[in-house]
Amino acid sequence: MTTTDTKHKKKQTLRNNEYYNTQQVFDDLYANAQKGKTFSDLLPLILSEQNIQLAYRNIKQNKGSRTKGVNGHTIAHIGNLSPQELTHYVNGRLNDFHPHAVRRVEIEKDNGKKRPLGIPTIEDRLIQQCIKQVLEPICEAKFHKHSYGFRPNRSTHHAIARVMFLMNVAKLPYAVDIDIRGFFDNVDHAKLMKQLWSMGIRDKTLLCILGKMLKTEIQGIGIPQKGIPQGGILSPLLANVVLNELDWWISSQWETHPTRKSFTQTSHKFQALKKTGLKEVFIVRYADDFKLMCRTRSEADKLFHATKQWLWERLKLEISEEKSKVVNLKRCYSDFLGIKIKLHKKGEKWVTKSQMRDKAVTKCTNTMRDAIKELQYSQGLQTIWNYNAIVLGMHNYYGCATEVSRNFADIAYNLKKCLYNRTQKIATSKGTKTKVFLRYYGRYGGKVIFVRKIALFPISHIRTRPPLGFNQRKCDYTPEGRAFIHENLTTIDLTMLRYFMTYPTQDSGTQWHDNRLSLYVGQRGMCGVTGELLQIGNVEIHHKKPKHLGGTDEYKNLIMVTEQVHKLIHATTLETIAKYLIRLNLDKQSLEKLNKLRVLVGNCELNS
Repeated sequence: MTTTDTKHKKKQTLRNNEYYNTQQVFDDLYANAQKGKTFSDLLPLILSEQNIQLAYRNIKQNKGSRTKGVNGHTIAHIGNLSPQELTHYVNGRLNDFHPHAVRRVEIEKDNGKKRPLGIPTIEDRLIQQCIKQVLEPICEAKFHKHSYGFRPNRSTHHAIARVMFLMNVAKLPYAVDIDIRGFFDNVDHAKLMKQLWSMGIRDKTLLCILGKMLKTEIQGIGIPQKGIPQGGILSPLLANVVLNELDWWISSQWETHPTRKSFTQTSHKFQALKKTGLKEVFIVRYADDFKLMCRTRSEADKLFHATKQWLWERLKLEISEEKSKVVNLKRCYSDFLGIKIKLHKKGEKWVTKSQMRDKAVTKCTNTMRDAIKELQYSQGLQTIWNYNAIVLGMHNYYGCATEVSRNFADIAYNLKKCLYNRTQKIATSKGTKTKVFLRYYGRYGGKVIFVRKIALFPISHIRTRPPLGFNQRKCDYTPEGRAFIHENLTTIDLTMLRYFMTYPTQDSGTQWHDNRLSLYVGQRGMCGVTGELLQIGNVEIHHKKPKHLGGTDEYKNLIMVTEQVHKLIHATTLETIAKYLIRLNLDKQSLEKLNKLRVLVGNCELNS
């Protein structure tokens, strides 16, 4: 990898912050929150033109921006406004804020029940994004380090890795599983406002706006008196604020319990605490799904009842008695985020054994069966890519389980006859194995099925990849944290690959779609000019020799670039050229690559 590659390889959201010169503002908010300072004048930051433009850029890249609210508007309606008009609109709305009604939709859960979602209008989503960008640095400074849900740089795999660490290394064999009944529907609004105040968010005008958002009318339902509507941009952040108090209460029982003597190592502190009568406990939380890991059964039982009482008295939240329990991990499995985990005796040691939940196996089997049926009735490119995207996505998520190969062997066996019967008339024995196939399934020794000469990803071929724990050095709001993030970025993003397979460009041939995947893998997920990491909503494919000049869709005539680079390749007016040259700030090597592409399309070379 060249020095230029390392220099330009950046996380898109952080690059966006640099575009609009907001990173230092967010860094200052984070640093001051860590010092315990309070914030009583946040609204000017929220209403700044830079913050509003950043919010637009961030939500524009989200495919949910095309979802309509009650007024039928999408991101296209906002995109038609000039930057000045957009800034004026947001300022006008927040000067006397009255939220638009929320559109209510219901999606089916794994258990057959319905989960209600509230879809705000795109204008209100933009306003929520403006607020979120300013509140998030403050809240991140206050959040507990072992909550993982809907936070920057964190994922379900980090939470699973933490649970496995506490079982394997810390040797904690008891799990307290607590399920909060209807968490998002039962959040107390007054309590949430007090929690925001105690975190240092003391801008009364902003708190009033947030209060109005919580009481936004839900179409067909009315005005809610409690709860956080799922579907809003601010909802995950506010949910974490509510349960952050629980994180720190559990942590104060053991992990962060104050001691008279200072210790240079945490392990020494824990050894000292073991001589006391305190209950040894660690919390791992992903949104409203959390586990308490304990040493003994008696401690686990006490914590179960204490947590149940605390949730009711402090947060007015009830637990589901039928789903909440204490689990001996040496005897029984415990479910967490789609997998089930227990301890298995191996020689003299107890080690973690994990596999897919029974419900997850059933859901994956049904999902795959539906995708196979689609292959039979519609052999279009999008159907084939969608099938492969589903297989890759399942393998990527459940690959962290130690026994997952058995799960997918069973799924493949159960679907073997269905796959054969429904593809026998459309399948061929020869075809193309894409670079993606070779990268992830190159070692597969079984029979490969081709549809329209495209290799289908094998259901049974999955490799176990132990989940990696979250490194606490990662942080979007410190220079050191950002440097660590950029040093450790992986360039092949499975989410991007699944996106390309699930959403192929319409009216394009097989060669185009195949080469689009090959380009992403071949360019290691980076822009061919700047080396910037490519992201959904900010990636375009450029024909080096345009089609009207005889160019084709073959691999060597294509290059994958960011949206702004693509505009600069084709730009002809001095104003547009100057605009994008300033934004991109290209170095000598990147400018040379750009100029070669400009010459091929008939444009002049540019000077730095």
